[in-house]
Amino acid sequence: MAKNKLLRMDNVGIVVESLDEAIPFFEEIGLKLEGRATVEGEWAGRVTGLGSQCVEIAMMVTPDGHSRIELSRFLTPATISDHRTAPVNALGYLRVMFAVEDIDEMVARLTKYGAQIVGEMVQYENSYRLCYIRGIEGILIGLAEQMGKK
Repeated sequence: MAKNKLLRMDNVGIVVESLDEAIPFFEEIGLKLEGRATVEGEWAGRVTGLGSQCVEIAMMVTPDGHSRIELSRFLTPATISDHRTAPVNALGYLRVMFAVEDIDEMVARLTKYGAQIVGEMVQYENSYRLCYIRGIEGILIGLAEQMGKK
């Protein structure tokens, strides 16, 4: 019997307090708002295990159309824990990495949203310049610029 093949990674979900603040931050990185909607009802709660829920979501898509981030704002039930300022080595912690053309220019633009570099900007051999930033709501974002591609 043939094994089923994975088709693609559809999206990464990030829970936020404010979609109105998170959307412009991810637009500044270069993602486009694909759609915004409210998802609610018993069927949705069966998927998440949360029972009856009401969640406002915004789907952000990368310029190539292949990757998405689903931003979710839970109206009910209320969020019960906060991992946004967890250290990089926290178990299960999520970091999203973006490839960018100009890492210095991107970091400068994101500081308008309160973003700060977590450690330092580093160069990996002769191939990449990398950094982690804490973005809007403390979300951990990785940025990578391939050397010699400007």
